[in-house]
Amino acid sequence: MASTEVDHFAGSQHEVDTAEVPSAAWGRSRIDHRTWHIVGLCIFGFLLAMLRGNHVGHVEDWFLITFAAVVLFVLARDLWGRRRGWIR
Repeated sequence: MASTEVDHFAGSQHEVDTAEVPSAAWGRSRIDHRTWHIVGLCIFGFLLAMLRGNHVGHVEDWFLITFAAVVLFVLARDLWGRRRGWIR
């Protein structure tokens, strides 16, 4: 009968082979979470900046506010989770 054990990788899970990805030697294979947080804040600001416009109805305002709140929630959850050690 086949074993149901999971084979563990001997090296670190976050290391990338430089033969497969040459830019890994310069550290460009990791995700920079600080950059994504800044991008998320820029998107949040852009969504709120679009509230000032030439639209007549307020349906667009509610959509923009809702999407901005979702972006802010995802950013806050990610920041809080990383500080607590829940997300790596």
